[in-house]
Amino acid sequence: MHIAVPDEIRLYPGEKRIAVTPQTAEKLISKGARITIESGLGSAFGVSNDDFKAAGAEISDDASALLADADLVLRVRQPFTEHVECLKKGAIQISFLDPFNNIDLVRRIAAQDVSAISMEMIPRTTRAQKMDALSSQANLAGYSTVIIAAERLSKVFPMMMTPAGTINPVRVFIIGVGVAGLQAIATAKRLGARVEAFDTRPVVAEQVQSLGAKFVKIDLGDTGQTKDGYAKELTPEQLERQRQGMAKVCANADVVITTAQLFGRPAPRIVTADMIRKMRPGSIIVDMAVESGGNVEGSEPDKEVDINGVCIIGLGNLPSRTAFHASQVYASNIFNMIDEYWDVEAKSFKLDRDDEIIQGCLITHGGEIVNDRIKELAADESKPVKPSAVLKIAREPGLKIGNDAPNAP
Repeated sequence: MHIAVPDEIRLYPGEKRIAVTPQTAEKLISKGARITIESGLGSAFGVSNDDFKAAGAEISDDASALLADADLVLRVRQPFTEHVECLKKGAIQISFLDPFNNIDLVRRIAAQDVSAISMEMIPRTTRAQKMDALSSQANLAGYSTVIIAAERLSKVFPMMMTPAGTINPVRVFIIGVGVAGLQAIATAKRLGARVEAFDTRPVVAEQVQSLGAKFVKIDLGDTGQTKDGYAKELTPEQLERQRQGMAKVCANADVVITTAQLFGRPAPRIVTADMIRKMRPGSIIVDMAVESGGNVEGSEPDKEVDINGVCIIGLGNLPSRTAFHASQVYASNIFNMIDEYWDVEAKSFKLDRDDEIIQGCLITHGGEIVNDRIKELAADESKPVKPSAVLKIAREPGLKIGNDAPNAP
């Protein structure tokens, strides 16, 4: 089986992550695969062509020819249309695909008779945990948000005893206690901040407290959670009660980090202009959901906006800011998937249509859209086509304060 890995930084400026590292390439080659990477893959964070050659990979300078000869294509982001047309019939493509917001792209992939696996759609099960790229990327995104906030804030995070007196620790408020939120809590605590956190699921209070943070309680009535443990979508009345309960905490915070997103739909607006007006000038808000509509009124993708002295940061693709480790874990997720379905005798990746993980993440196959939820959207010709170059971190319908925002992966 010929596995091809294109370099995506030319297509998505700022996207430094890669789908295969020299270490995972070597493992795949040892299984009998042939691997060709596009020249320069990984050079953004110090990985050279020679590193891949040493692992046994081949190097190509022609992306179109590379794709045309591949049996299996590994990516971070979804392909552009012209690259889909390069793929041969029966090829398999594995990447983040954002299928709910890229219906036209999904149709084109199906028309090309390419089997597409969407890493966002990996089921949240114990067996699939080793393939869960959303969680691995959200973890790093949560870390990055705190580091960015600490760099922008004009205060130090920890309490300090100085000859001139005591410096109080900063107050950090994190909205959403999923993978990214928990890592943000842990990182802020490591830096010495006083941390508070809120989630619509009271059941996560123990996790917050175990990290040394305070769980903010707001009575929203019955909220519940999905079978996978994600928070359900709030009613308009509950959302307004949530805003009112959070307003005071936001006003006292030096840093607010939001992580809530909806699956296949715009992110819920949680922090309003009125709440921002009550915050102290010099405060920082990091909107991790900015690429899917934003949790914060006034936030803009890849911009820092000043509103009444409050800096609202809406930087996208947070995992790529730690590209070395983001690539390390993503490549491991990809390898684990391939390894799970590797046919030793045929030395190839086998799509087992009866397997529950494949059923969850396989979007197109045999010239058709095979995922029921995506098929329903694709069948609706009135569905607006919204090609997207970003990765939405969301999985189950409803307010997902969980593997919440690389955004992008």
